[in-house]
Amino acid sequence: MTRSRHNMTVYLRWRFASRPITKKSSLGCGDGILVVILFMMLAAILSSCAAKRPVLYPNYHLTMVGQEKAASDIDDCMQLARNYGAGGDKGEQVAKDTATGAAVGGATGAAVGAVVGNLGKGAGAGAAGGAAGALTRGVIRSGDPDPIFRRFVEKCLRDKGYEPIGWQ
Repeated sequence: MTRSRHNMTVYLRWRFASRPITKKSSLGCGDGILVVILFMMLAAILSSCAAKRPVLYPNYHLTMVGQEKAASDIDDCMQLARNYGAGGDKGEQVAKDTATGAAVGGATGAAVGAVVGNLGKGAGAGAAGGAAGALTRGVIRSGDPDPIFRRFVEKCLRDKGYEPIGWQ
């Protein structure tokens, strides 16, 4: 049993040691990791402008008040929800998820690094990968409204005579 464990350790060290060494940038990261992180930050900034809004069924009330008044009422209901604290801060949640992903990735990378003989590189690569994955997931979800915020706005619109059917 010890012999097979020794063989596995030797194989893993050989397998991961034969990778080409990437050139370090001035920030101490591999160039590929830096590009991915910058791309995800740009995507986060661009996606923050694309918040979803309720879609209204064209009932009698909507046809009577028109699209401009309906858009104004949607804005009023969304502001009312924010004023009453319905829904959390999406940026804060994305930051927490990214930190958690980095911690989990760092621990996983450290474990792999310990097996292959380079604890520091394994932990660093794992932390970068975990943070990148969590940030990407957060950016994708950042356009979705908080469930409590969504219900608050839908109730407000129903009270005004509209029939919300979804969010876009």
